[in-house]
Amino acid sequence: MTRYQGGCLCGAVRYRAEAEPINERICHCWICQKAIGAAFNARLLFRIEDVTVEGPLATVNSSPDLKRGFCPACGTTMFSRRDSRGILGITSGSLDDPSVFKPDMHFWTASMQPWVRLNDGLPQFEGAPPA
Repeated sequence: MTRYQGGCLCGAVRYRAEAEPINERICHCWICQKAIGAAFNARLLFRIEDVTVEGPLATVNSSPDLKRGFCPACGTTMFSRRDSRGILGITSGSLDDPSVFKPDMHFWTASMQPWVRLNDGLPQFEGAPPA
């Protein structure tokens, strides 16, 4: 069984990742907050070629270089994709087993909601994470 698999709320879109993630991070930027509809985006980052997607997928550019992928039927946001870097982020909440998400840092904490309290001991960056 693939460790990283999931899909949308209605089941029309399914995905699986055949590799370990590049990283697992929590983004607090205002664009992610707006796109996800939550205080942050907890996501796993993979190489595009390591993820297989089945079903209808709609996309929207949330910035010039970033496309968000969602189900056109139920609206579940599952992906963020940067073709220029060959990477695809999967939202942890769309995983069949979200408990496999093991974050390694928080970034864009300067945009973090004031009521969010971070006490997990993970590194925090006010802006973009170091390269």
